[in-house]
Amino acid sequence: MDFFPQEYYEFFVVFNEGDYYTGHDLLEAIWLTDRSNLFIKGLLQMTVALYHYEYGNVKGAREMMKAAKLYLTPYKPHFWNLDLEPVLHFIEQCLDLMPLHIDRVPFTASHTLPVLPSYYINLEE
Repeated sequence: MDFFPQEYYEFFVVFNEGDYYTGHDLLEAIWLTDRSNLFIKGLLQMTVALYHYEYGNVKGAREMMKAAKLYLTPYKPHFWNLDLEPVLHFIEQCLDLMPLHIDRVPFTASHTLPVLPSYYINLEE
């Protein structure tokens, strides 16, 4: 069995709870120790995108999702015990739903944005 930084395991728990801010912090802790790890950077970008979208920053979310796709694609089909095909499919679904004509809405209006799909990310053995 492979062993990864503790923060990586904790990321899956908080991501699946919808706590994207904490997920970002956990991944950032890994990335800051190894900035060449573009896989972690891709997961980090995806998580930041979801956080931005929740708060109405649609343009920022779109850009982060595009970056996540760019960083994660070279690691498919599997990396660090993660099947990247469903992750990349989720990213595509989100990009398809994010409005292109909106850059930002106030937080109080973020509920009017299209709802992104639910996604639970899991490690494989």
